[in-house]
Amino acid sequence: MGETRGLKILTSLAQDGRLTVELAEENLPPPTGHEILIRVEAAPINPSDLGLLFGPADVANADYGEGRIVAQMPDAAVRAMAARIGEAMPVGNEGAGTVIAAGDAAEAQALLGRRVACVPGGMFAQYRLVDARSVLLLPEGASAEQGASAFVNPLTALGFVETARAQGHKAIVHTAAASNLGQMLVRICQEDGVPLVNIVRSEAQAQILRALGADHVLDSSQADFMPALQDAIEATGATIAFDAIGGGTLVSQILHAMERAASKGAAYSRYGSDVLKQAYIYGALDMAPTVITRSFGFGWNVGGWLLFPFLQRAGAETVERMRQRVRDSLTTTFASPYKARISLHDALSRDAVLAYNARRTGEKYLILPNG
Repeated sequence: MGETRGLKILTSLAQDGRLTVELAEENLPPPTGHEILIRVEAAPINPSDLGLLFGPADVANADYGEGRIVAQMPDAAVRAMAARIGEAMPVGNEGAGTVIAAGDAAEAQALLGRRVACVPGGMFAQYRLVDARSVLLLPEGASAEQGASAFVNPLTALGFVETARAQGHKAIVHTAAASNLGQMLVRICQEDGVPLVNIVRSEAQAQILRALGADHVLDSSQADFMPALQDAIEATGATIAFDAIGGGTLVSQILHAMERAASKGAAYSRYGSDVLKQAYIYGALDMAPTVITRSFGFGWNVGGWLLFPFLQRAGAETVERMRQRVRDSLTTTFASPYKARISLHDALSRDAVLAYNARRTGEKYLILPNG
């Protein structure tokens, strides 16, 4: 076969702070060796995609044209993103589709005509050339929509549990817990017997998790949130937290509640308890500064958590075990509901951008690049 022509979404930042997001044509050569050509049928819009796609740009006041958006990036963000100025970058971490051409390697040829999921980046595109050895072969009968979110959220949720175990923690606190990822984490922890404290921001979100059978669901907007949080941490023994919000005081509140629980009944120490309290920030739903008020002694850590560095550290055996678990439970534990399905063109319309860029819990969008 000859070259394959398709459309993809690119985002680029200019020196003057203009962010351009647009549809661009591309010509993909025939696959060779271990390469396969995927006709992309579904790709989810994850928060990590939005960071690259728009970041903190002013999308509400952007100039929207046919297949093109031009928005202004704040000066501070332009300085922080200096390394990407002038570079047109493809978007879309993961997705799924059908293999329509393959290189001559046996691993590639074996996938011809099969439906696969992958996480190579650049998946907001009609076609994608990837290494056959990096994809996940979907179970027979599984749709591209079911497989589209088979990597980022499932492996992140499993990674939280793996991280907690490896560091000796027996229970977990999770924020923005009614998200697609949060619901997966509830199901994983139920299956694995790991106590989980879920923090949400509204009663509607709390009801989502209670319907899944979650034991500890706390609404941070309620007046009794802090005593309820301490009670839940005492009940579970949670000493590790994964926070999707980032900005504000929530991480500090969690560490404070952990310290109160750890110190209860213990002898006084001006250094605080010797129980290590760990908080990982893995998202930025709130772009404000993270405020830490040190009311929890010295036995604590706050750091960042990213999926791909974790996978590199975890090793091939652990990663393969996690991938197989996702494949085996793709339509149950790791099922992903979507609020709306949109085309590549629709993804650059004002109404759609303002909706999915709001990052509301339970409102995950799916791009269907080929219709």
